Amino acid sequence: MSLLVVGLSHRSAPVSVLERAALAPAARGPLLADVVGAEPATEAAVLSTCNRLELYADVDKFHAGVAELSTLLALHSGVALEELTPYLYVHYEDRAVHHLFSVACGLDSMVVGEGQILGQIKDALAVAQEQHSAGKLLNDLFQQALRVGKRAHSETGIDKAGQSLVTFGLEQLATAEAEGLDVERWVKDKRALVIGAGSMSALAATTLSRAGVTELVIANRTLERADRLAASLGGRATTITDVPRELAVADVVVSCTGATGLVLSAAVVEAAVAGRTSPLALLDLAMPRDVDAVVHRVEGARLVDIESLAEAPADAPMAADVDAVRGIVGDEVAAFGAAQRAATITPTVIALRTMASDVVAGEMARLEGRLPGLDERERAEITQTVRRVVDKLLHAPTVRVKQLAGEPGGASYADALRELFDLDPQTVAAVSKPNRSGHEN
Repeated sequence: MSLLVVGLSHRSAPVSVLERAALAPAARGPLLADVVGAEPATEAAVLSTCNRLELYADVDKFHAGVAELSTLLALHSGVALEELTPYLYVHYEDRAVHHLFSVACGLDSMVVGEGQILGQIKDALAVAQEQHSAGKLLNDLFQQALRVGKRAHSETGIDKAGQSLVTFGLEQLATAEAEGLDVERWVKDKRALVIGAGSMSALAATTLSRAGVTELVIANRTLERADRLAASLGGRATTITDVPRELAVADVVVSCTGATGLVLSAAVVEAAVAGRTSPLALLDLAMPRDVDAVVHRVEGARLVDIESLAEAPADAPMAADVDAVRGIVGDEVAAFGAAQRAATITPTVIALRTMASDVVAGEMARLEGRLPGLDERERAEITQTVRRVVDKLLHAPTVRVKQLAGEPGGASYADALRELFDLDPQTVAAVSKPNRSGHEN
Protein backbone atom coordinates (compact mmCIF):
# COMPACT_ATOMS: atom_id res chain seq x y z
CA MET A 1 0.00 0.00 0.00
CA SER A 2 1.39 3.42 -1.02
CA LEU A 3 -1.59 5.61 -0.20
CA LEU A 4 -1.04 9.35 -0.57
CA VAL A 5 -3.34 12.23 0.38
CA VAL A 6 -2.75 15.81 -0.71
CA GLY A 7 -5.34 18.40 0.21
CA LEU A 8 -6.49 21.49 2.04
CA SER A 9 -9.34 22.14 4.46
CA HIS A 10 -10.75 24.68 6.89
CA ARG A 11 -7.97 23.65 9.26
CA SER A 12 -5.16 24.54 6.87
CA ALA A 13 -6.49 27.31 4.63
CA PRO A 14 -8.50 30.52 4.99
CA VAL A 15 -12.03 30.59 3.60
CA SER A 16 -10.94 32.95 0.83
CA VAL A 17 -8.60 30.26 -0.53
CA LEU A 18 -11.06 27.40 0.07
CA GLU A 19 -13.85 29.07 -1.87
CA ARG A 20 -11.57 29.80 -4.81
CA ALA A 21 -10.29 26.22 -4.80
CA ALA A 22 -13.81 24.75 -4.61
CA LEU A 23 -14.28 22.11 -7.28
CA ALA A 24 -17.51 21.95 -9.25
CA PRO A 25 -19.01 18.43 -9.55
CA ALA A 26 -18.38 18.40 -13.31
CA ALA A 27 -14.67 19.07 -12.72
CA ARG A 28 -14.06 15.99 -10.59
CA GLY A 29 -14.05 13.51 -13.47
CA PRO A 30 -11.40 15.36 -15.52
CA LEU A 31 -9.25 15.75 -12.39
CA LEU A 32 -9.37 12.02 -11.66
CA ALA A 33 -8.60 11.21 -15.30
CA ASP A 34 -5.51 13.40 -15.16
CA VAL A 35 -4.35 11.88 -11.86
CA VAL A 36 -4.50 8.27 -13.04
CA GLY A 37 -3.03 9.36 -16.36
CA ALA A 38 0.04 10.67 -14.54
CA GLU A 39 2.96 8.30 -14.05
CA PRO A 40 3.13 8.07 -10.22
CA ALA A 41 -0.55 7.22 -9.64
CA THR A 42 -2.53 4.06 -10.43
CA GLU A 43 -5.73 4.91 -8.51
CA ALA A 44 -7.39 8.17 -7.50
CA ALA A 45 -10.40 9.63 -5.67
CA VAL A 46 -11.31 13.21 -4.82
CA LEU A 47 -13.17 14.29 -1.69
CA SER A 48 -14.62 17.73 -2.34
CA THR A 49 -16.88 19.47 0.19
CA CYS A 50 -17.54 23.06 1.22
CA ASN A 51 -14.73 22.79 3.77
CA ARG A 52 -12.14 20.55 2.11
CA LEU A 53 -10.58 19.45 -1.17
CA GLU A 54 -8.49 16.28 -0.99
CA LEU A 55 -6.93 13.97 -3.54
CA TYR A 56 -6.35 10.31 -2.59
CA ALA A 57 -4.07 8.22 -4.78
CA ASP A 58 -2.13 4.98 -4.85
CA VAL A 59 1.36 6.03 -5.94
CA ASP A 60 4.61 4.22 -6.58
CA LYS A 61 6.82 7.24 -5.79
CA PHE A 62 6.18 9.53 -2.82
CA HIS A 63 7.92 12.76 -3.87
CA ALA A 64 6.82 12.50 -7.48
CA GLY A 65 3.29 11.74 -6.29
CA VAL A 66 3.17 14.81 -4.03
CA ALA A 67 4.44 17.04 -6.82
CA GLU A 68 2.01 15.66 -9.40
CA LEU A 69 -1.07 15.74 -7.16
CA SER A 70 -0.28 19.28 -5.97
CA THR A 71 0.15 20.46 -9.54
CA LEU A 72 -3.13 18.88 -10.66
CA LEU A 73 -5.02 20.32 -7.68
CA ALA A 74 -3.78 23.77 -8.64
CA LEU A 75 -4.56 23.26 -12.31
CA HIS A 76 -8.13 22.05 -11.82
CA SER A 77 -9.00 24.39 -8.94
CA GLY A 78 -7.71 27.45 -10.77
CA VAL A 79 -5.55 28.56 -7.81
CA ALA A 80 -1.90 29.07 -8.71
CA LEU A 81 0.41 26.36 -7.33
CA GLU A 82 2.64 28.84 -5.50
CA GLU A 83 -0.41 30.28 -3.76
CA LEU A 84 -1.94 26.88 -2.98
CA THR A 85 1.19 25.13 -1.71
CA PRO A 86 1.46 26.83 1.73
CA TYR A 87 -2.00 25.53 2.64
CA LEU A 88 -1.60 21.95 1.42
CA TYR A 89 -1.12 19.03 3.81
CA VAL A 90 0.28 15.62 2.93
CA HIS A 91 -0.44 12.24 4.55
CA TYR A 92 1.13 8.95 3.52
CA GLU A 93 0.30 5.28 4.08
CA ASP A 94 -1.04 4.64 7.63
CA ARG A 95 -1.24 8.38 8.37
CA ALA A 96 -3.38 8.80 5.24
CA VAL A 97 -5.70 6.02 6.41
CA HIS A 98 -5.90 7.63 9.85
CA HIS A 99 -6.79 10.97 8.26
CA LEU A 100 -9.68 9.60 6.19
CA PHE A 101 -11.07 7.55 9.08
CA SER A 102 -10.94 10.65 11.30
CA VAL A 103 -12.72 12.66 8.62
CA ALA A 104 -15.39 9.95 8.30
CA CYS A 105 -16.05 10.07 12.05
CA GLY A 106 -16.47 13.85 12.06
CA LEU A 107 -13.30 14.45 14.10
CA ASP A 108 -11.86 16.71 11.41
CA SER A 109 -15.08 18.63 10.70
CA MET A 110 -15.67 22.30 11.42
CA VAL A 111 -18.40 21.15 13.80
CA VAL A 112 -17.17 17.99 15.56
CA GLY A 113 -19.32 14.92 15.00
CA GLU A 114 -21.37 16.13 12.03
CA GLY A 115 -22.57 13.19 9.97
CA GLN A 116 -22.96 14.73 6.51
CA ILE A 117 -19.38 13.87 5.66
CA LEU A 118 -20.33 10.19 5.37
CA GLY A 119 -22.58 10.99 2.42
CA GLN A 120 -19.83 13.05 0.84
CA ILE A 121 -17.32 10.20 1.23
CA LYS A 122 -19.86 7.85 -0.34
CA ASP A 123 -20.28 10.27 -3.26
CA ALA A 124 -16.49 10.54 -3.68
CA LEU A 125 -16.23 6.76 -3.97
CA ALA A 126 -19.14 6.62 -6.42
CA VAL A 127 -17.52 9.24 -8.68
CA ALA A 128 -14.19 7.38 -8.60
CA GLN A 129 -15.95 4.13 -9.48
CA GLU A 130 -17.81 5.81 -12.34
CA GLN A 131 -14.53 7.19 -13.65
CA HIS A 132 -12.84 3.77 -13.19
CA SER A 133 -10.12 5.48 -11.15
CA ALA A 134 -10.72 3.51 -7.94
CA GLY A 135 -8.96 0.16 -7.79
CA LYS A 136 -8.81 -2.34 -4.97
CA LEU A 137 -6.96 -0.10 -2.50
CA LEU A 138 -9.28 2.92 -2.73
CA ASN A 139 -12.41 0.78 -2.89
CA ASP A 140 -11.33 -1.03 0.27
CA LEU A 141 -10.24 2.22 1.95
CA PHE A 142 -13.38 4.28 1.29
CA GLN A 143 -15.77 1.42 2.05
CA GLN A 144 -13.95 0.81 5.33
CA ALA A 145 -14.03 4.55 6.10
CA LEU A 146 -17.81 4.49 5.73
CA ARG A 147 -18.05 1.52 8.10
CA VAL A 148 -15.74 3.21 10.63
CA GLY A 149 -17.79 6.41 10.50
CA LYS A 150 -21.04 4.52 11.06
CA ARG A 151 -19.45 2.58 13.90
CA ALA A 152 -18.33 5.80 15.60
CA HIS A 153 -21.81 7.28 15.40
CA SER A 154 -23.53 4.10 16.62
CA GLU A 155 -21.12 3.21 19.45
CA THR A 156 -20.44 6.66 20.90
CA GLY A 157 -22.20 9.95 21.54
CA ILE A 158 -20.10 11.82 18.99
CA ASP A 159 -23.34 13.10 17.43
CA LYS A 160 -23.96 15.02 20.65
CA ALA A 161 -20.39 16.26 20.77
CA GLY A 162 -21.05 18.53 17.85
CA GLN A 163 -23.96 19.78 15.80
CA SER A 164 -24.69 19.91 12.14
CA LEU A 165 -23.39 22.96 10.35
CA VAL A 166 -26.98 24.05 9.74
CA THR A 167 -27.98 23.92 13.41
CA PHE A 168 -24.72 25.51 14.47
CA GLY A 169 -25.23 28.38 12.02
CA LEU A 170 -28.82 28.94 13.08
CA GLU A 171 -27.73 28.95 16.72
CA GLN A 172 -25.19 31.66 15.93
CA LEU A 173 -27.95 33.78 14.39
CA ALA A 174 -30.29 33.15 17.32
CA THR A 175 -27.60 33.98 19.89
CA ALA A 176 -26.77 37.19 18.04
CA GLU A 177 -30.38 38.30 18.57
CA ALA A 178 -30.54 37.32 22.24
CA GLU A 179 -28.01 35.55 24.43
CA GLY A 180 -29.16 32.01 25.30
CA LEU A 181 -32.00 32.02 22.75
CA ASP A 182 -32.46 28.55 21.24
CA VAL A 183 -33.31 27.88 17.60
CA GLU A 184 -36.88 26.67 18.25
CA ARG A 185 -37.90 29.80 20.12
CA TRP A 186 -36.04 32.01 17.67
CA VAL A 187 -37.66 30.70 14.46
CA LYS A 188 -41.16 30.42 15.89
CA ASP A 189 -43.57 32.58 13.89
CA LYS A 190 -40.84 33.38 11.35
CA ARG A 191 -40.93 33.01 7.57
CA ALA A 192 -38.00 31.01 6.16
CA LEU A 193 -36.51 31.04 2.68
CA VAL A 194 -34.11 28.25 1.65
CA ILE A 195 -32.17 28.85 -1.56
CA GLY A 196 -31.07 25.61 -3.21
CA ALA A 197 -32.44 22.08 -3.16
CA GLY A 198 -29.33 19.95 -2.62
CA SER A 199 -28.47 17.83 0.41
CA MET A 200 -27.36 20.74 2.62
CA SER A 201 -30.39 22.82 1.63
CA ALA A 202 -32.66 19.85 2.34
CA LEU A 203 -31.10 19.52 5.80
CA ALA A 204 -31.62 23.24 6.42
CA ALA A 205 -35.23 23.09 5.26
CA THR A 206 -35.92 20.06 7.43
CA THR A 207 -34.32 21.69 10.46
CA LEU A 208 -36.37 24.88 10.00
CA SER A 209 -39.59 22.94 9.42
CA ARG A 210 -39.12 20.87 12.56
CA ALA A 211 -38.23 23.98 14.55
CA GLY A 212 -41.65 25.42 13.73
CA VAL A 213 -41.36 28.18 11.12
CA THR A 214 -44.75 29.52 10.03
CA GLU A 215 -43.84 29.45 6.33
CA LEU A 216 -41.14 27.61 4.40
CA VAL A 217 -40.23 28.58 0.84
CA ILE A 218 -37.76 26.62 -1.31
CA ALA A 219 -36.18 28.51 -4.22
CA ASN A 220 -34.14 26.67 -6.82
CA ARG A 221 -33.04 27.05 -10.43
CA THR A 222 -34.92 23.85 -11.25
CA LEU A 223 -38.50 24.25 -10.04
CA GLU A 224 -39.11 20.49 -10.11
CA ARG A 225 -36.45 19.85 -7.45
CA ALA A 226 -37.78 22.70 -5.33
CA ASP A 227 -41.29 21.26 -5.65
CA ARG A 228 -40.17 17.83 -4.42
CA LEU A 229 -38.41 19.22 -1.37
CA ALA A 230 -41.18 21.69 -0.54
CA ALA A 231 -43.88 19.04 -0.89
CA SER A 232 -42.10 16.72 1.53
CA LEU A 233 -42.04 19.45 4.20
CA GLY A 234 -45.35 21.19 3.59
CA GLY A 235 -43.64 24.23 2.10
CA ARG A 236 -43.93 26.24 -1.08
CA ALA A 237 -41.65 26.14 -4.11
CA THR A 238 -40.47 28.95 -6.36
CA THR A 239 -37.73 29.68 -8.86
CA ILE A 240 -34.46 31.45 -8.23
CA THR A 241 -35.70 34.48 -10.18
CA ASP A 242 -38.32 35.13 -7.49
CA VAL A 243 -35.72 35.31 -4.70
CA PRO A 244 -35.63 39.16 -4.47
CA ARG A 245 -39.42 39.24 -3.93
CA GLU A 246 -39.33 36.38 -1.38
CA LEU A 247 -36.39 38.00 0.36
CA ALA A 248 -38.42 41.09 1.11
CA VAL A 249 -40.92 39.11 3.24
CA ALA A 250 -38.60 36.45 4.71
CA ASP A 251 -37.21 36.57 8.24
CA VAL A 252 -34.61 33.79 7.94
CA VAL A 253 -32.69 32.90 4.78
CA VAL A 254 -30.43 29.89 4.32
CA SER A 255 -28.52 29.67 1.04
CA CYS A 256 -26.47 26.72 -0.16
CA THR A 257 -26.29 26.39 -3.94
CA GLY A 258 -23.64 25.14 -6.31
CA ALA A 259 -23.43 28.48 -8.08
CA THR A 260 -20.00 29.73 -9.06
CA GLY A 261 -21.01 33.37 -8.58
CA LEU A 262 -22.94 35.32 -5.98
CA VAL A 263 -26.62 34.50 -5.54
CA LEU A 264 -27.39 37.42 -3.22
CA SER A 265 -25.59 40.69 -3.88
CA ALA A 266 -25.32 43.44 -1.31
CA ALA A 267 -27.69 45.56 -3.41
CA VAL A 268 -30.40 42.87 -3.38
CA VAL A 269 -30.11 42.47 0.40
CA GLU A 270 -30.18 46.25 0.93
CA ALA A 271 -33.41 46.44 -1.07
CA ALA A 272 -34.91 43.60 0.97
CA VAL A 273 -34.19 45.22 4.35
CA ALA A 274 -35.36 48.70 3.34
CA GLY A 275 -38.21 49.73 5.62
CA ARG A 276 -38.04 46.60 7.80
CA THR A 277 -38.55 46.81 11.55
CA SER A 278 -36.76 43.53 12.30
CA PRO A 279 -33.39 42.38 10.98
CA LEU A 280 -33.06 39.90 8.11
CA ALA A 281 -31.06 36.86 9.24
CA LEU A 282 -28.97 35.15 6.55
CA LEU A 283 -27.02 31.87 6.82
CA ASP A 284 -24.67 31.24 3.90
CA LEU A 285 -23.42 27.63 3.85
CA ALA A 286 -22.15 27.65 0.28
CA MET A 287 -18.58 27.35 -0.88
CA PRO A 288 -17.89 29.46 -2.87
CA ARG A 289 -20.12 31.86 -0.96
CA ASP A 290 -23.65 32.62 -2.16
CA VAL A 291 -24.02 35.89 -0.25
CA ASP A 292 -21.74 38.86 -0.83
CA ALA A 293 -19.45 39.31 2.19
CA VAL A 294 -20.26 43.03 2.07
CA VAL A 295 -23.66 42.11 3.57
CA HIS A 296 -21.88 41.90 6.94
CA ARG A 297 -21.88 45.71 6.82
CA VAL A 298 -25.47 46.15 5.62
CA GLU A 299 -27.62 47.75 8.33
CA GLY A 300 -30.69 45.65 9.03
CA ALA A 301 -29.07 42.40 7.90
CA ARG A 302 -27.29 39.80 10.01
CA LEU A 303 -25.07 37.37 8.09
CA VAL A 304 -23.42 34.17 9.28
CA ASP A 305 -21.25 32.43 6.68
CA ILE A 306 -18.62 29.70 6.57
CA GLU A 307 -15.89 32.14 7.54
CA SER A 308 -17.71 33.44 10.61
CA LEU A 309 -18.64 29.88 11.61
CA ALA A 310 -14.98 28.92 11.50
CA GLU A 311 -14.13 31.81 13.84
CA ALA A 312 -17.07 31.35 16.23
CA PRO A 313 -16.38 29.56 19.52
CA ALA A 314 -18.32 26.29 19.62
CA ASP A 315 -19.37 24.47 22.74
CA ALA A 316 -16.61 22.15 23.91
CA PRO A 317 -17.35 18.65 22.61
CA MET A 318 -17.82 15.81 25.03
CA ALA A 319 -14.27 14.73 25.72
CA ALA A 320 -15.12 11.13 26.59
CA ASP A 321 -16.95 10.56 23.29
CA VAL A 322 -14.19 12.20 21.27
CA ASP A 323 -11.60 10.04 23.02
CA ALA A 324 -13.73 6.96 22.36
CA VAL A 325 -13.92 7.78 18.66
CA ARG A 326 -10.18 8.37 18.52
CA GLY A 327 -9.73 4.91 20.03
CA ILE A 328 -11.99 3.41 17.37
CA VAL A 329 -10.03 5.18 14.63
CA GLY A 330 -6.72 3.94 16.02
CA ASP A 331 -7.94 0.34 16.20
CA GLU A 332 -9.46 0.46 12.71
CA VAL A 333 -6.32 1.98 11.18
CA ALA A 334 -4.20 -0.83 12.67
CA ALA A 335 -6.65 -3.48 11.45
CA PHE A 336 -6.84 -1.98 7.96
CA GLY A 337 -3.06 -1.79 7.66
CA ALA A 338 -2.64 -5.37 8.85
CA ALA A 339 -5.27 -6.60 6.38
CA GLN A 340 -3.64 -4.74 3.51
CA ARG A 341 -0.21 -6.06 4.38
CA ALA A 342 -1.52 -9.60 4.79
CA ALA A 343 -3.24 -9.36 1.41
CA THR A 344 0.11 -8.72 -0.27
CA ILE A 345 1.27 -12.23 0.67
CA THR A 346 -1.76 -13.98 -0.83
CA PRO A 347 -0.58 -13.93 -4.47
CA THR A 348 2.76 -15.38 -3.37
CA VAL A 349 1.08 -18.15 -1.38
CA ILE A 350 -1.22 -18.96 -4.31
CA ALA A 351 1.72 -19.01 -6.70
CA LEU A 352 3.63 -21.32 -4.34
CA ARG A 353 0.72 -23.75 -4.04
CA THR A 354 0.21 -23.65 -7.81
CA MET A 355 3.89 -24.49 -8.31
CA ALA A 356 3.58 -27.37 -5.81
CA SER A 357 0.50 -28.66 -7.64
CA ASP A 358 2.40 -28.54 -10.93
CA VAL A 359 5.28 -30.48 -9.34
CA VAL A 360 2.85 -33.16 -8.12
CA ALA A 361 1.26 -33.40 -11.57
CA GLY A 362 4.69 -33.66 -13.23
CA GLU A 363 5.88 -36.36 -10.87
CA MET A 364 2.69 -38.37 -11.35
CA ALA A 365 3.14 -38.17 -15.11
CA ARG A 366 6.68 -39.51 -14.73
CA LEU A 367 5.44 -42.30 -12.43
CA GLU A 368 2.83 -43.37 -14.94
CA GLY A 369 5.59 -43.65 -17.55
CA ARG A 370 7.64 -45.88 -15.26
CA LEU A 371 4.70 -47.94 -13.95
CA PRO A 372 2.24 -48.18 -16.82
CA GLY A 373 0.43 -51.06 -15.14
CA LEU A 374 -1.09 -48.94 -12.36
CA ASP A 375 -4.86 -49.14 -12.33
CA GLU A 376 -7.09 -46.10 -11.75
CA ARG A 377 -7.60 -46.79 -8.05
CA GLU A 378 -3.86 -47.16 -7.35
CA ARG A 379 -3.04 -44.04 -9.36
CA ALA A 380 -5.65 -42.02 -7.44
CA GLU A 381 -4.37 -43.28 -4.09
CA ILE A 382 -0.75 -42.40 -4.89
CA THR A 383 -1.77 -38.97 -6.19
CA GLN A 384 -3.78 -38.25 -3.05
CA THR A 385 -0.91 -39.37 -0.80
CA VAL A 386 1.63 -37.15 -2.57
CA ARG A 387 -0.75 -34.18 -2.39
CA ARG A 388 -1.28 -34.71 1.34
CA VAL A 389 2.47 -34.74 1.93
CA VAL A 390 2.91 -31.50 -0.04
CA ASP A 391 -0.01 -29.83 1.71
CA LYS A 392 1.32 -30.75 5.15
CA LEU A 393 4.78 -29.45 4.30
CA LEU A 394 3.37 -26.14 3.03
CA HIS A 395 0.66 -25.64 5.65
CA ALA A 396 2.72 -24.32 8.57
CA PRO A 397 4.97 -21.94 6.57
CA THR A 398 2.10 -20.47 4.53
CA VAL A 399 -0.11 -19.92 7.58
CA ARG A 400 2.76 -18.39 9.53
CA VAL A 401 3.85 -16.13 6.67
CA LYS A 402 0.31 -14.75 6.41
CA GLN A 403 0.39 -13.94 10.12
CA LEU A 404 3.79 -12.29 9.87
CA ALA A 405 2.78 -10.34 6.78
CA GLY A 406 0.11 -8.53 8.79
CA GLU A 407 2.77 -6.94 10.98
CA PRO A 408 4.69 -3.76 10.09
CA GLY A 409 7.40 -4.62 7.60
CA GLY A 410 5.57 -7.81 6.70
CA ALA A 411 6.08 -7.32 2.97
CA SER A 412 9.64 -8.65 3.40
CA TYR A 413 8.24 -12.12 4.19
CA ALA A 414 6.59 -12.29 0.78
CA ASP A 415 9.93 -11.37 -0.78
CA ALA A 416 11.67 -14.09 1.25
CA LEU A 417 9.11 -16.70 0.20
CA ARG A 418 9.52 -15.83 -3.48
CA GLU A 419 13.30 -15.97 -3.13
CA LEU A 420 13.40 -19.27 -1.22
CA PHE A 421 11.12 -21.09 -3.65
CA ASP A 422 12.43 -19.29 -6.76
CA LEU A 423 8.97 -18.07 -7.75
CA ASP A 424 8.69 -16.02 -10.93
CA PRO A 425 7.70 -12.42 -9.91
CA GLN A 426 5.61 -12.03 -13.06
CA THR A 427 3.69 -15.20 -12.22
CA VAL A 428 3.04 -13.92 -8.72
CA ALA A 429 1.86 -10.54 -10.03
CA ALA A 430 -0.50 -12.23 -12.48
CA VAL A 431 -2.18 -14.32 -9.78
CA SER A 432 -4.17 -11.43 -8.31
CA LYS A 433 -3.92 -8.44 -10.59
CA PRO A 434 -6.49 -5.77 -9.58
CA ASN A 435 -8.51 -3.89 -12.14
CA ARG A 436 -9.95 -0.39 -11.78
CA SER A 437 -13.34 -1.61 -10.54
CA GLY A 438 -11.74 -2.92 -7.37
CA HIS A 439 -12.21 -6.57 -8.29
CA GLU A 440 -9.44 -9.08 -8.82
CA ASN A 441 -8.74 -11.16 -11.87
